[in-house]
Order: sequence, then C-alpha cells, then structure tokens
Amino acid sequence: MEALLRWRHPEHGLVPPSRFIPLAEESGLIEPIGEWVLRTACRQMRAWRDAGLPLQRVAVNLSARQFRHPDLLQHVADVLDETGLAARHLELEVTESMVMQHPEDAAAVLAQLKATGITIAIDDFGTGYSSLSYLKRLPIDILKIDQSFVRGVPQDADDVAIIRAIIAMAKSLKLGLIAEGIEDADQRAFLEREGCEVGQGYLFSRPAAADAIERLLAPR
Repeated sequence: MEALLRWRHPEHGLVPPSRFIPLAEESGLIEPIGEWVLRTACRQMRAWRDAGLPLQRVAVNLSARQFRHPDLLQHVADVLDETGLAARHLELEVTESMVMQHPEDAAAVLAQLKATGITIAIDDFGTGYSSLSYLKRLPIDILKIDQSFVRGVPQDADDVAIIRAIIAMAKSLKLGLIAEGIEDADQRAFLEREGCEVGQGYLFSRPAAADAIERLLAPR
C-alpha cells in the first residue's frame, strides 16, 4: 500500500496533488501536512495489521522539506511510537532528484532511517540525474521505476531498453524493484518476463479509501 494525498475542496471538488503540493512546499505547510500523512498512514497500517489483513508495508512519500528537516529521525520515531507500528512495516520514499541535491548528506539521513528497520525506496527512478557512483553507496532497499518508462512498454524500444537497464542495475546492486503506473496486461507481462516482480497501477486497483481496501483484502 502507498499513501496518496488528495484535497477535497468545498468549492473546487477533488484537487490533485500536482496543484496543491507545490504551493504547500513553497509556503512551508508541507511539513505539518507531511507529518499528518505519516501519522495517519502508520495508524491505519497498524489497524490493518491488527485486523489480520495480509499487508507487509505502507509506503509514505517524504517531501523535500521533510527530508531536510534536522529532526526528521525523531519525528518518524515519535510517530512509530505513538501509533505502535513496527518500523519494518513502514517504507519511506524519496525522489531521486531530492537525494542527488546533496548526496552525501542524504546518504547520512537515509542510513539513520534504515538503521531503525524502515525500508527505504527511491521514487520516480530514472527521471533525475543520479550518479551511479553515489547510487551504489546509498543505503536504500528499493528502486521504483517511473511510470513514464512503463507507459511505453512493450512497444517503445527506448522505454524497453531503459527498463531493462534499470532492472539489470538493481539486480547487480541487490535492490528490490517496483514498477509504477502499470495499466494493462501487456505492460505487466513484459515486466514479469524481464524480472520485475512487483508493480502498482490501475491494472490492479485505482486509489481507494481505507474501508474499500479492507473490503478488497478481507478474507473470503
């Protein structure tokens, strides 16, 4: 599961994150919003685990401001303690471009988070300007293949070549892989053939509220 943020505005209806997240980042509101998202996702994951649902991790995206905050590690520890969720059931996602702004500082922060038992994922991989020399030193667990590459397979030869290269690199570095934005069976079949065993996208489910997810996964 991945926590997705939407804004239900009383006048404008459902506002997508592409519209309000940049404003929240610019104004600084992203920090309290991000902390609320993290706490809400962890509390929900704990409830799902207690209910016996077969979920291993919930993924939460960190904003650039959150990631740079000097008290990030303490904030995350406080949320886990407050919600009673074990660290192994939380996955934190950071974008490739966010990490590469200050790679040495980022590596230190990620190492501290990973040491607590949290899973670390690089989101939107392939869209930034990462240095492979830094990538191999980052304490990460998972690469998430950006949906812009998944969208074109298996028809687009360039996307096929890029995904094959990412998969080969991840396997060499012993990293997990998740393909984003899988929308049809041909994309899924291609990724499975190439060795990417985990994916997310509309082919499996559209974004859903917590109670809908409970109905989807409840034992029958």
